[in-house]
Amino acid sequence: MTNAIEIQNLRKTYAASKKSPAKDALKGIDLSIPQGSMFALLGPNGAGKSTLINIMAGLVRKTSGRVKIWDSDIDTDPRNAKASIGVVPQEITFDPFFSPRKTLDIHAGLYGVPSNKRRTDELLAMVGLTDKADAPARSLSGGMRRRLMVAKAMVHTPPILILDEPSAGVDVELRQMMWDNIRTLNRNGTTILLTTHYLEEAEQLCDRIAIINHGQIVANDLKEKLLATVSNKEARLRFETDITAIPEALKPFHAVQEGTRTIMVRYSPEHDPFEKILAAVRQSNLTIADITTQKSDLEDVFLDLTRARAA
Repeated sequence: MTNAIEIQNLRKTYAASKKSPAKDALKGIDLSIPQGSMFALLGPNGAGKSTLINIMAGLVRKTSGRVKIWDSDIDTDPRNAKASIGVVPQEITFDPFFSPRKTLDIHAGLYGVPSNKRRTDELLAMVGLTDKADAPARSLSGGMRRRLMVAKAMVHTPPILILDEPSAGVDVELRQMMWDNIRTLNRNGTTILLTTHYLEEAEQLCDRIAIINHGQIVANDLKEKLLATVSNKEARLRFETDITAIPEALKPFHAVQEGTRTIMVRYSPEHDPFEKILAAVRQSNLTIADITTQKSDLEDVFLDLTRARAA
């Protein structure tokens, strides 16, 4: 499969200053993002996500390594590399006196898009700002301003859209609308690179996920394969009678008492069949009234990998 972005041995070291020593923000990153994918780049604060994005956008100079965007090297062909991506940054930047329509027209002009090929009305409709098209941008709510940033990033119809924490400050309804639009862009061929702290969002949207921690990629795989690396499950057992303490037979399953009649246990189906838990319950002379289970999710994978690295 052809890659939309190819990164090889990318390093970035910020020079020392009077207040802080030199910092290795990126430590030899290797990363390939397939064309047409919905790709999540996850990591804790300070892991290197924004540095990586800013290098691709031409805002930060790399120390060493190679970056190709839509087959254009950022060193030898920076013009085409930059034209191949639209970036929605964390910070909201716009002229408060321009309307959304004027903002998009000006931004399209900066990319050299002819007047008869501009998609201003289409983009305003896509992000739900048609009724605010001619209002001063300063009158827009925070969520509307963020949606305007998405439209700005798409004025030159780039094949790659990079979204750096796009849901921050956006309410649930507007967030859902935004992701419906992003899914449509992806179905139409746009490669999406997303960073987010909403892990459930990445799990629902993305087909491939990479996790960066302390400037290094610690995981990179299809979502299903990544989720399969953590097989632990939780089960909540509600009993017919009150319990005063966790029975000895259930303690090996990391049992935690929740209320007077419920115990939560953790287990791995691969190593501890659920029958072992049932046998421990019978040994404790308890009767189960109800059982609920919960499988591992992306948050479990994320915490396992980032905590292990920190340790």
